[in-house]
Amino acid sequence: MCTWFGGPGGGGWFGGGMVMMLIFWGLILWGGFILVRKLIQTSQENRLTGTSRTAIEILKERYAKGEIGREDFEQMKQDLL
Repeated sequence: MCTWFGGPGGGGWFGGGMVMMLIFWGLILWGGFILVRKLIQTSQENRLTGTSRTAIEILKERYAKGEIGREDFEQMKQDLL
């Protein structure tokens, strides 16, 4: 006997299995949508704020903060150039 509609023989597709499958795929699609949206948002923020800095800029910033001394700064600058 076919139990597609959740008859006395068991749950069938419409008795819970189909609902669980729809919830599962809904969560997968929703998670993918959120991930893509976050990646696009991060990419746009980086482009707008100009967060891609060169190595020299980072080196100058570290020297200005006092993280490295003058000798280290000059040596690293020579290495980069």
